[in-house]
Amino acid sequence: METSEPTPTSHGSYRVYTPESLGAAIRHYRTEAGLSQAQLAEVVGLNRTYLSNLESGKETEQIRRILRVLRQLGVRMTLDKADW
Repeated sequence: METSEPTPTSHGSYRVYTPESLGAAIRHYRTEAGLSQAQLAEVVGLNRTYLSNLESGKETEQIRRILRVLRQLGVRMTLDKADW
């Protein structure tokens, strides 16, 4: 059963199957980094409302296409904290 608020796996990574799970991961890592939406948006060159939409799980055309490709290939995306 899928919950509305995805949680990290036992290894601390996020499995991304839906726009909602991607948004939860982005929000988790942003808050872990101590950044506001406005701060992160400025650093990466996004509009804050776009970032907010991503975090709330809104499906954009880009996200829809990426997830469709992954589903077709039978693979999933997992986000882990990078060490770079």
